[in-house]
Amino acid sequence: MSTLLKELSNQANSLTPAERAELAHNLIVSLEDTSEENDIGLAWEIEIEKRVKDIKSGKAKGRPAEEILSEIRAKYS
Repeated sequence: MSTLLKELSNQANSLTPAERAELAHNLIVSLEDTSEENDIGLAWEIEIEKRVKDIKSGKAKGRPAEEILSEIRAKYS
């Protein structure tokens, strides 16, 4: 382990649990960060926002999950 890595690790261990969790999340995200994944993530965020807006405005109606699952079971049984 390099000196810098040891120093950063020691500093990280002095953070609160919430701060360490946020740091860990940021580090993991930085490893997974590719432009294609960002595009897909952004597309999902936009779609989710649209769906939430449609539900809140009454444009889209929700149905109980058990009802949907029952239909799927009947279709594929």
